[in-house]
Amino acid sequence: MGPALWLFCCGWFLSSPGAGASPPGWMVKLRLGDRTIEGAPLAWDANRVHLLGRDGRLWEFSPREAAEYRRTSNRFRSYSVSQLRAMLLGELGTGYEVTGTSHYLVAHPRGQRDRWANRFEQLYRSFHQYFSVRGFRLHDPPFPLIGLVCADREQFQRYAAMRQGMAGPGVLGYYSVRSNRIVLYDQTAGPFPTGSWADSAATVIHEATHQTAFNTGIHSRYALPPTWVAEGLATLFEAPGVYDCRYHRHRSDRINRGRLQDFLGRVRPAHNPDLLRALVCSDRLFRVDPAVAYAEAWALTFFLVETRPSDYADYLSRTAARPPFRPYPSDERLADFEAVFGSDWRMLEARLLRFLDGV
Repeated sequence: MGPALWLFCCGWFLSSPGAGASPPGWMVKLRLGDRTIEGAPLAWDANRVHLLGRDGRLWEFSPREAAEYRRTSNRFRSYSVSQLRAMLLGELGTGYEVTGTSHYLVAHPRGQRDRWANRFEQLYRSFHQYFSVRGFRLHDPPFPLIGLVCADREQFQRYAAMRQGMAGPGVLGYYSVRSNRIVLYDQTAGPFPTGSWADSAATVIHEATHQTAFNTGIHSRYALPPTWVAEGLATLFEAPGVYDCRYHRHRSDRINRGRLQDFLGRVRPAHNPDLLRALVCSDRLFRVDPAVAYAEAWALTFFLVETRPSDYADYLSRTAARPPFRPYPSDERLADFEAVFGSDWRMLEARLLRFLDGV
């Protein structure tokens, strides 16, 4: 782009009103390299622009990279269902079809509509009910949520590699905050099945919880919560008494047995208050010992939900209301947690362990 156009673009972004956590009431269309994108600018300065695409994707780029852009609308509008359907089919090629529900568009191998689409929608409704009855005011996403079910692991790995997704060993699926999509694969398909239908179903539950939380106001895609908050909630919903409370109504049904077993076997014997504090202040444990981190995140979340639900709701609101696209340093994470749950870590740990020993 020429110098005059760059100055015009940068000046237009900088002279616009500051952006908050919600999409502003206007959209632009621009070119980034060989791609044309349209969406709502969320936050910007002389160096970076954050933009919400009409398909739900988050874009981040320098104003210097943008070319040929113009204002297109005074309000944000997602692509229509038919437009998104056509985009998905064009992206995936033959062998796939797209099934729509009230809140979802699910791309899946042909002939598997009944196996996938309704499951995503049911989980969305269960999530909405779970938080609504607890006093949360959830909002509907401004665009259909997208789930992509790859035909087998090979296609899953190829898709993730092309889009910098998480497809390492043992990864069965993922939710991407950037693309706002769930991507997984049918573990029972292909010449060499790698798992059972139960494994696929559990992956849907976990990742759909992430996606729904980030699109209904429980979490913010523009101000990410601590990892223990996001993963603690997703592991909480893995229990049938949480994701399907209509038919599993006892407290024992709300216990994630696998995470509890991990906690009692790997974490409980050497537990100390410093572990709790470290989990709250940093995401490091998820990198160095994921099994311990997930078990501890589930244990703390389950304890707070069951014993201090109002405080937990307050804490979720705090993490979701942070300023967009800013770091969340350890001191701020600690201050937010202690403002709600107090600073007596030894007492908190004692109550946590006593509660879990009793379940």
